[in-house]
Amino acid sequence: MRVDPHYITNLVGSLSSSTSIEQKLASELSSGLRVSSLSDDPVAAGQAAMLNAAIAQDDTFLQTAATAQSLMQVTDSALGSVVTQLTSAISASTGGVNGTESPADLKSLAQSLAGMRDQVLSLANTSYQGTYIFAGSQGSTQPFTLDTSTSPATVTYHGDAQTGFITTETGQQISTGLAGSAVFTAAGADVLAALNSLVADFASGAASPTSSADLAALQSALGNVSQQRSALDSALSRINSAGTYAQTDATNRSATASNLVAADPAQIATQLSSAETQNQALMSVIATVEKQSLFDYVQ
Repeated sequence: MRVDPHYITNLVGSLSSSTSIEQKLASELSSGLRVSSLSDDPVAAGQAAMLNAAIAQDDTFLQTAATAQSLMQVTDSALGSVVTQLTSAISASTGGVNGTESPADLKSLAQSLAGMRDQVLSLANTSYQGTYIFAGSQGSTQPFTLDTSTSPATVTYHGDAQTGFITTETGQQISTGLAGSAVFTAAGADVLAALNSLVADFASGAASPTSSADLAALQSALGNVSQQRSALDSALSRINSAGTYAQTDATNRSATASNLVAADPAQIATQLSSAETQNQALMSVIATVEKQSLFDYVQ
């Protein structure tokens, strides 16, 4: 009988291959991953990579949305305070317009209205994280300044009409802010001009013939502020919905990606046990062969 000269070499090669398989299975069992590189399963690895890229987009949107939501909540709070001030100003002005107030009361009313105007002006100049929220795209510039050298006083807007927006993953653009010109100095609904006019109407202690029209203008301005706030709240609601969708999408994609590359612990344990048994058998055969003389195989 001729002995195969490659017998030992083949056994060692088989042992090396078996050992490699055993190590891989042990690694999969330890890490819980069936696919840790492209060569393990190109199709699954490719699909997982695509899913992870989509998850990264979801995460990016969620971070952007969180920033926008914080800004919009600050804006909504400021507008809520503006509505409160304007409601108080309208209530206080009604008596002056009706002619039921004394000259001293009218002067006191003018001072109160001036205080309310200053509060509204301060709210119109609200800043968030160093940016003026009602300045449009001119966030580093205080949007409103008051000039009391004239009667009525005047207010100048230094911002612009541009507003920020966020793009959802479906391509929908949602506005994230309001331009101060649309809220506080809109044509026919100029909050600050109406307040300044009412202050001037009562400052002398005598009822002005324009006070009734100025009060009506302030009421219109309040209606506009409420409409602008409603539009902001609607946009915030849509961003919240988009964020919920993105979060759900990311969770679902993450689960799918995990399933693609995850190892089956029970199956891997069975395969590992088999590989260990095969390894031990090969080592036993090699050890036996090494102890025997080559002539033991010649008959």
